[in-house]
Amino acid sequence: MSAPVFIAGIGTISAIGKNVAESMDAFRNGKAGMEAMRYLDSVHKNQLPVAEVKCSNEELAALAGLPAHISRTALLSAIAAKEALKDAAIDQLSSLKVGFISANTVGGMDKTENFFRSFLADNKKGKLKNVVHHECGSITELVADKLGVKHFISTISTACSSSANAIFFGARMIKQQMLDVAIAGGADALTKFTLNGFNTLMILDSEYCRPFDESRKGLNLGEGAAYVVLVSERIAKQLAKKPYCTLSGYCNANDAYHQTASSPDGIGSFLAMEGAMKMAGLQPSDIDYINLHGTGTQNNDIAEGTAIKRLFAPVYPKMSSTKSFTGHTLGASGSIEAVFSAMSIQQGIIYPNLRFQNQMKELPFTPQTTYIDNITVKHVLSNSFGFGGNCSSLLFSKI
Repeated sequence: MSAPVFIAGIGTISAIGKNVAESMDAFRNGKAGMEAMRYLDSVHKNQLPVAEVKCSNEELAALAGLPAHISRTALLSAIAAKEALKDAAIDQLSSLKVGFISANTVGGMDKTENFFRSFLADNKKGKLKNVVHHECGSITELVADKLGVKHFISTISTACSSSANAIFFGARMIKQQMLDVAIAGGADALTKFTLNGFNTLMILDSEYCRPFDESRKGLNLGEGAAYVVLVSERIAKQLAKKPYCTLSGYCNANDAYHQTASSPDGIGSFLAMEGAMKMAGLQPSDIDYINLHGTGTQNNDIAEGTAIKRLFAPVYPKMSSTKSFTGHTLGASGSIEAVFSAMSIQQGIIYPNLRFQNQMKELPFTPQTTYIDNITVKHVLSNSFGFGGNCSSLLFSKI
């Protein structure tokens, strides 16, 4: 077994809270973040619910310590990364090899959309400051500058598995002694382009999503950010407080089945989960909870469910989709759910799968529907499966 990697700090912002504490309150109270669009200007405003962060750009800028004119993606990223770094409370950080590995899929598109509305009406109009941070890497660089990270900076964009891949990339760099500390995760803001694209695929639900329900009709898009602070064993021993857990296993697999659909047999999903457990030296019976990818679409849920049936039958761990609270936050979903997984282990929590009523006819199991706490949770498997068949699973274990 190679040297362990520890989760020393966590931070998140999403539709259910501006930080970790608010998010945990939302789970305890069964309060989901979906509602009618408030900040995104879309022709679908009154037809499609979304899970927006309940802050204007000006309010986010005040929390981030950044100017309000930059991308909402960068603002969300900075808020969550700052919380994670503060939570880790690592002394003399400047003397260590620190990396910032951040994922996103929309970059500064929320601002670019505004530019082109003015530019197309009159090519002498449009503010160039709205397009200079369009590409995904620019968002990472803005936040890295804010955090003061200079040793290693990288951006990952692999659709909905992006921030899960960022996390295990950070872990690999620590294992190879290339970094002492990795701030890893991702962010994505809602944009019209994203909403219209998913609507064209006909996988958005006009009601609140129902992951793993027989009557599911699609997903609700969300936005947010989350980061974990990964540290080596040497750094973990120097911390003032005990780490949350270890990142004991991870795996990425690609079934390359379709550009926007998962293999109906769940091949990529199966390989990712199996690979993460193999790395951690665990058996299916060791897993206490699965944080499902669970988007609520016909294709995703049957693919993931089929893979779980193949891997875990006949005895299944508790499982749920926290996207029933946060919506599908795309490139941020893997890291948001990594934070929830770390809290599941530290506080002994199993999250409910909201709005579940009817068991899928193809599957012999059902998700957890009630909030459970004060139990022992030793191992949590967190799934993030993206377009193009890019499937990643992270495995978190109690120390």
